Amino acid sequence: MESNAAITTSDKRDSYQRHDAYPMNTFVLPTEATIEDYAEEEDSPYEEVRVSVSNTDDPEMPVNTFRTWFIGLTLTLVGAGLNTFFILRNPYRLIASYAILLIAYPLGRVAAYVLPIRTFRLPRWLGGISFSFNPGPFNIKEHVCIYMMANAAVFPTYAMNTVIAVEWYYKIQWGTGFSFCLVLATQVTGFGFAGLFRRILIKPASLIWPETLVTSTLLNTLHAEEDWHTREDGGVSRYKWFIWMFFGSFVWHWLPGYLFVSLSYFSFACWFAPQNLVVNQLFGTQRGLGMGMITFDWTQIAWVGSPLMIPWWAEVHMFLGFVIFWWILQPALYYTNTFYMAYLPMGDTNTFDRFGQVYNISRILTPDNTLNHTAYEEYSALYLSPPYISWYLLTFAISTCILSHTLLYHGVTLWNAFKKIDPEEEDIHAKLMKVYPEVPRWWYWIVIGLFFIVGAISVQAFPTQMPVYAVMLSLIVPLIYMLPAGLIFAVTGQPLSLNFLAQVIPGALLPGKPIANMIFKCYSIETLYSAQMFTQDLKLGHYLKIPPRTTFMVQLTASCLSVLVQIGVKDLLFAVVKDICTQGQKDALTCPRNRVYFNTSAIWGLVGPTRLFGPGAPYNVFLYALLAGALAPIPLWYYQRRFPTTRLKYINLPVLLNGPSAAPPATGVNYASFFIIGFIFRKCSVS
Repeated sequence: MESNAAITTSDKRDSYQRHDAYPMNTFVLPTEATIEDYAEEEDSPYEEVRVSVSNTDDPEMPVNTFRTWFIGLTLTLVGAGLNTFFILRNPYRLIASYAILLIAYPLGRVAAYVLPIRTFRLPRWLGGISFSFNPGPFNIKEHVCIYMMANAAVFPTYAMNTVIAVEWYYKIQWGTGFSFCLVLATQVTGFGFAGLFRRILIKPASLIWPETLVTSTLLNTLHAEEDWHTREDGGVSRYKWFIWMFFGSFVWHWLPGYLFVSLSYFSFACWFAPQNLVVNQLFGTQRGLGMGMITFDWTQIAWVGSPLMIPWWAEVHMFLGFVIFWWILQPALYYTNTFYMAYLPMGDTNTFDRFGQVYNISRILTPDNTLNHTAYEEYSALYLSPPYISWYLLTFAISTCILSHTLLYHGVTLWNAFKKIDPEEEDIHAKLMKVYPEVPRWWYWIVIGLFFIVGAISVQAFPTQMPVYAVMLSLIVPLIYMLPAGLIFAVTGQPLSLNFLAQVIPGALLPGKPIANMIFKCYSIETLYSAQMFTQDLKLGHYLKIPPRTTFMVQLTASCLSVLVQIGVKDLLFAVVKDICTQGQKDALTCPRNRVYFNTSAIWGLVGPTRLFGPGAPYNVFLYALLAGALAPIPLWYYQRRFPTTRLKYINLPVLLNGPSAAPPATGVNYASFFIIGFIFRKCSVS
């Protein structure tokens, strides 16, 4: 079988038109005619997959090699340590997993050149296994495993925010044991959840997982050695094109990044009317709504996601959702002084007191870090800034909308999947993966059970004020949302966050206990987020034919070891840098993310959701967004079933509501430039 690599411009245009016509509210199943068109080729019925993923496999290709583990763990652990340092800085730049993917390639080729080729055999009492440090050329499967290690472990875990807040801001020293147990439990539990749902979220061909296609294309480009030279038709090879783009983007980055930073925020209106308040509120990029829409900085363009990776229909939904809630609803509420918004800055992301000043958390804290009710009554109620009002309205609505939508549109399919009835026919990739032994589900259940015990020990062995039943509830919440979030992520490339529920539930359940609230929040948010990331890499392994048991060991080992590195680097920094996390620290180690996390946890843990959204509270009306979110998909679903050809079938409410969730801190410049670039590359380039 040969991979279907030759695609004409006409074919590509037709494919894009077909893909954009798929109903977004179902598993994106192709028509029977489409399947028949590709039946002879035994390839994926989706154009994006066919041009990115090979439809062949070599089961004999070495995967679980010394090179894989040595290069992968070395780069991943070094990257995890550096990122732990970088994320404490302001501003911070992190080492991306794609950077490790690129660095690993020359290292792998050097290892294949210098390592001994001979075969070694262990003594019989050690199993008598034969192995080689150098089983042949550095191959794509080894490279994928290295990338999966990096993707699983190179970024600092969300629970590190809790560890730093407890030690530095609350001045409580519980030691390395607490830090290790908490971070490890929150990170690896998500890995277990990903494994439980892999059959539903990985096997269907219609769940394409857009980012995996980008990674697959990059890997295939690096390893297609015949592509290094000029093509027979005189065109530029993929490898040369990649090299040109790589160096071009590197050179360009210096312009908006360092030499001419105004290219990042190109607001003409504010230049012409710098003293006009309304103009700055609407067109300002940092303190306004960002209606200027122009930026030449790729960091700003790709802030909410890569416009070259996310499907066009999803980009339309994301931008439309932002326009509705940020450019229409928020100004309407602001200029009518709804919720006292007109007294506060339009684009500020702080919370405020009744004097219009940033809320001072320390004024309502007791010495044991609980709420001082008398001080709270004497000081001020808490007021949300305009961006947070829009954000909370969205998060209230989507928390119920995504559940209602999933039951209506995917209920039957998911029920059949739970009964082990495949939702759709196997494609070529699912068939090729049958060669490899599957990971038994009980392996993942052991991981979940083991690290639940670790988490329970961490909250009981230390005075966290968090009962074990709250740990269980903090895991039930992401478990409920795992399938809906996975379905959205699989077709849009946009992960779902549980920020709202992870703050409201513990705030109501454990009022006046900010540390318990932080732990609950990091369990819920980190578990769901890491589960989505692990699932995405499981799909990458599915596409590139990595044995599932190798994927299991690669992800689990890298995750566990990276926690040791992150905790070690954090402890070292806090021991050596005495003024760390303070304003004006000479090395810019001011911990901006951790400070925001502390303030948020203190607000929700101390003030609590009842004082904000309960009966008689200033934002009580927000609760109606829960009802609206639950009911909104019903008439749309009914109308689409009644009139299958209606254009309303293209509307996907969860994507519409989840799209603007990156704001704040994202602004209109980020969303508008993201949409414009997506339009140019997705529509103009195929016309």
